[in-house]
Amino acid sequence: MFVLAPAPGGAQAAGKPAGPGPNTAAYEPTVGQAGKDVVWVPTPESLVDQMLRMAEITPDDYLVDLGSGDGRTVITAAQRGTRAHGVEFNPDMVKLSRRAAQDAGVADRATFTQGDIFEFDFSDATVVTLFLLPDLNLRLRPLLLDMKPGTRVISNSFDMDDWEPDDFVEAALECKSYCRAYKWIVPAKAQGVWQLGGGAMLALEQAYQKLGGHLTIDGTRHAISDAALQGTRIAFTANGRQYTGEVTADRMAGTDSDGNAWNAVRKP
Repeated sequence: MFVLAPAPGGAQAAGKPAGPGPNTAAYEPTVGQAGKDVVWVPTPESLVDQMLRMAEITPDDYLVDLGSGDGRTVITAAQRGTRAHGVEFNPDMVKLSRRAAQDAGVADRATFTQGDIFEFDFSDATVVTLFLLPDLNLRLRPLLLDMKPGTRVISNSFDMDDWEPDDFVEAALECKSYCRAYKWIVPAKAQGVWQLGGGAMLALEQAYQKLGGHLTIDGTRHAISDAALQGTRIAFTANGRQYTGEVTADRMAGTDSDGNAWNAVRKP
C-alpha cells in the first residue's frame, strides 16, 4: 500500500486511510480514497506474486507486511504456506483483511494487527514487505539493518537511499503503475579487525553489504577486492586467493580457492 504524503509524526503505515471508515459491514475501499494525509493504492496482484517469488518464501518463513492495507500480500503469502502477519493503521482495513483471510481459508496463517508500524515489534520476521515512501523507508532502515542477517526486505517501488538493493524485479506487462520491487538481504556486521590463523589479520570496512579493507600476511598488506556480504555469507579476494565463508557474530569460517580451511575471530 502507498502513502502519498507522510503523516506528521510518522506513526502510520502506508497505503490506507488513517481514520475510521464507513460502516464496516459494507466497507469497500476504493482506489484513491482520501484519509488522513494518505490515499489508498493497492499493490498490483502481479507484483505481489513477483515480490513473494523474489523473497523466496517457504513454510519456514515468517513474513510481516508493514502497511498491509486490504491484506492481499499477507493472504497470498499464507496461500503459499508461509505464516504471515500484516500491520495496518486503518481498523476497517484490518477487519476487511481478516474477513478475506477467513474466506480464503488461511486465517490460521494470515493474521493482522491494527496499529502503528513504528510501534510494532517485527524483529522476528524473516521476510519484511512494504509499500512506503522513501522517508518512511529511511526511518525503518536502522530497524531493518538490526534484524537477523539473511532477513529479506522487499519494497514496492521505493528504495532505501544509499543502501543499494541486492535485486529488483518488474511486474507483468498488465501492470500500469508501481510495477517495480526491490530486494535487500540484511547483511551481517563484519566491520572490524579479525585475527586469522597463522598470525594473519583481516581489516574490514563495511557499507551495508559492500566491503573494503586489507589482509595482512607475514607483515605484507594485501588489498581485498570483489568483497561482499549476502546475509551471513562473505566473499573476498586477496593475495591471489578467493575466500568464502560465513559470519556468525564474532567468528568467521570458510575455505579459500585452494581448498584450505580458514577461520577468524573478531578482535575487541
